[in-house]
Parts: sequence; structure tokens; C-alpha cells
Amino acid sequence: MRIVARTDKGFVRDNNQDSYTACELSGGAVLAVVCDGMGGAAEGALASAEGIKAVREYVCERYLEDMSDLSIRTMLVSAVENANKHIYNLSKTDESYEGMGTTVVAVLIAKSFLYIAHAGDSRAYKLSGGELVQLTRDHSVVQNMLEKGEITAEEAVDHPSKHIITRALGVDDFIKVDFGQEPFDEDEILLLCSDGLTNYSTPEDILRLTSDGSYYKYADRLVNLANQNGGGDNITVVFVAY
Repeated sequence: MRIVARTDKGFVRDNNQDSYTACELSGGAVLAVVCDGMGGAAEGALASAEGIKAVREYVCERYLEDMSDLSIRTMLVSAVENANKHIYNLSKTDESYEGMGTTVVAVLIAKSFLYIAHAGDSRAYKLSGGELVQLTRDHSVVQNMLEKGEITAEEAVDHPSKHIITRALGVDDFIKVDFGQEPFDEDEILLLCSDGLTNYSTPEDILRLTSDGSYYKYADRLVNLANQNGGGDNITVVFVAY
């Protein structure tokens, strides 16, 4: 597997509250995770870092090459639920941690499939046949409004509630985790990202900058694009391909 990633604080924020990991497991499987912290500057960064650590440790300790699809689903969802409890309990240890939390999108690549668990508005995409396919649904106020027909896609772009999410790790002692499974072929590419990319670029931009086969330049290109378009948030991108 080929992995390329980059995280950047952008041009507006004083620090970076995003975190990511991407690692190989036995049998050529890969785990990739992106978290986007929220709360005070230090608290958001702590929440995302702890979320990454908890998910990675949980999966690395339990993944086996011969696991069934159902076992992988149970493991990955449990990893996110465990991370949620860890961050929630941590938030109770210090008054300054109150309200901290993080999004999470975690993907395990194995047996020519993507197994996806997520909560929040960090996203997973698949680059396939010249198309950018979004694999996750944002857990956000604006997404809910879009689905109810209360606003248009054009209105959603600059909506004042754009940054309000409806699910995050660490906010409560229970988290509802969305799960999906998608085929993943040798000519396809997985992209995980925080909203610092998607709020400062378009799908057309992403396709344009990832269409020439220069795989190891993709992460730098997208981060640079988001910064060129304002860099108003932390930006994290992770690419994985065969």
C-alpha cells in the first residue's frame, strides 16, 4: 500500500487541532484515521490526539487477517466507541477540558474493501474512474437542513451554521457510530480529510489536482490549495492506494 499525508494549521488558527494516523497491519491491511478536535485550542488538540491513539491501539491489538466482515465491523465500531468513552472520561478530570471533543473518520482497508466508521464532518472519499465519490455523510446542522430541503446546496456553502456538528467523540458517554463497507479496487484511491480541506476547495478542485498520477504530490497540492483559498481552518489529508 502507498500512503501519503499532510496536516497544516492553515493561515488563521494559532495551532493545529487536527490529528491523523496511517499504518500497515498484518497481511497488507491498512488503518487510516483523521480526527478534527474542538473546544479550546489545547483541549481540541488533546481530544483529537487521544482519539487517534485510542482507535489505533484498539485496532492494532485486535486485527487478524482472517477476520470476517462482521468481525471487522464490530471491531472498528467498538474502537470508535472506546475512543469516545476515553475522551469523555478524560474531559471530566479537569475543568479546562469541559466541552472538548473531536470528529473521527476511521477506515480499515482489507480484502479489497474499505470498512468505514465515522462521527462528525471529517470525510472519506474514493477517487474512482475520474470521479470523486463521498463515502460518508456529515453529521452537521447544515447537512440536516439540506436533507430536509430547508436550504439549497448553494446556500449551504456559506451558511452561518456550517461549522456546527451534531456528533463528536467525547461530548457524551454514548456515541452513535455510522459504518459503511465499500469495494476498493487497485486503480482506486482513498482520501480522508478534515473540513479544513472541503470548506476551502471544491470537488472539481480535488479532481483536477489528483488526475495526473503524481500520487506523492497530492497531499501537498490539496493543503496548498486550501491555504491559497484562505486557509481559515486546520487542514488534514490522507491518501491511501495500492
